[in-house]
Amino acid sequence: MAKQNFTAARVDGFTCEAGKQQSIYWDAKTPGFGIRVTAAGAKAYIFESRLFGKTIRVTIGDTRAWDLGKARAEAGHLKTLIDAGKDPREVKAEQQAAFEAKHAAKVRESITVANAWSDYVESLRTKLSPKTKKPRSAGYINDHFKLAAPGGEPTKRGGKQTERGPLYPLMELKLSGLTAKAVGAWLESEVPIRPTSAAYAFRMLKAFVRWCEGHDKYAGIVPPDSCTSPKVSGSLPGTNTKDGDSLQREQLAAWFGAVRALHNPVQSAYLQGLLITGARREELAALRWEDADFQWRSLHIADKIETETGRVIPLTPYLASLLLDLKRLNETPPSRRRLRSLEARGQKWEPSPWVFHSLNAEKGRIAEPRYAHNQAIEAAGLPHVTLHGLRRSFGTLSEWCEVPVGVVAQIQGHKPSALAEKHYRRRPLDMLRMWHDKIEAWMLVQAGISFHQASKAAQEAAFQMTPSA
Repeated sequence: MAKQNFTAARVDGFTCEAGKQQSIYWDAKTPGFGIRVTAAGAKAYIFESRLFGKTIRVTIGDTRAWDLGKARAEAGHLKTLIDAGKDPREVKAEQQAAFEAKHAAKVRESITVANAWSDYVESLRTKLSPKTKKPRSAGYINDHFKLAAPGGEPTKRGGKQTERGPLYPLMELKLSGLTAKAVGAWLESEVPIRPTSAAYAFRMLKAFVRWCEGHDKYAGIVPPDSCTSPKVSGSLPGTNTKDGDSLQREQLAAWFGAVRALHNPVQSAYLQGLLITGARREELAALRWEDADFQWRSLHIADKIETETGRVIPLTPYLASLLLDLKRLNETPPSRRRLRSLEARGQKWEPSPWVFHSLNAEKGRIAEPRYAHNQAIEAAGLPHVTLHGLRRSFGTLSEWCEVPVGVVAQIQGHKPSALAEKHYRRRPLDMLRMWHDKIEAWMLVQAGISFHQASKAAQEAAFQMTPSA
């Protein structure tokens, strides 16, 4: 097809030849500059030339979007690149890559800690732990939400408002602004107010920073010394356990007396269960009736470490009697007045599936036993002991009975601390039960509780292990 000088009128008049998919018209004024017209009527300016013996064709743009003069100038620019030995397509790809990199850098700079924290928590929730190869617990995930919460929400009880999470002040920072100076200043403001929570939040923050470094989207944004600088570590509180957060042998009588005198039998049994089993607070609170085997005297505990299978521990005689009392109360129908009230609301009464059930708690099970425990501690005139202190007390008091350390660790759900314990000790339940019964019987003797269902051998062993006055 003969070349001709392009004009606006000629461009409008170009059509595709009959029987062809497309026709190309070349400009006589600018070398390599042309117009492609398809059978559907689409028109586009193009440029064609040869580079190192190969034909290169580049689409400049639609004729409706490009002015003829600008399209001709662009063709001249492309010709200049070809003459310089550059492929216009590669030049365009490099320019696009540079633009995208610049845009990505701006996006990375604008990412806040809250944005990355949200992705981090979602990763924790959906992926297995690289350490345990198991899903993280719901409580662990919920801790991350609480740490970053703004607070101010109404509490479920008491008409108060929730406190803000320790990490919330850092959430509005840009991720690149999470410097050692910023973290150090945050610790200096948080540690005096709540040192334990601040230390826990800092450990979670360190894990978050490590995750960012291993994630392509966030790698290289957080300064490398944000959590390792001496300015930061110097602001951390001590991690030693508070002295005295454990019951002593001579305090058992007063503690058991006050706890047994509580008006709420569920709270009373729960607190005694914490001490007798050494279980974690939530492990025991989540106990269902299907987890309690009274025939073979065992409890299936939802373990913090063995999240899938849990652990099975002995059900000691005295604790079994407490749970049986709760079971009878749980299976006793309520008054007619309450039954009518339930029917009016379209509800039907049925026994609770929870061992330590609660009518007022959202989950239907005991939620906040600290109030009752603090009342009992105050009534007994004892130094303050936390709920976790009862777990610590179990491990400490067990030494009076000369129980093997591995037995106590297995009952409490601790990881094996030695090679032999990890690979060569497989204690069956009946062996654990023998030692656990002795621990409970010894505690009852120290508390002055006469419990006739305890085995005679366990009671005699407990008396033998009692120090002489």
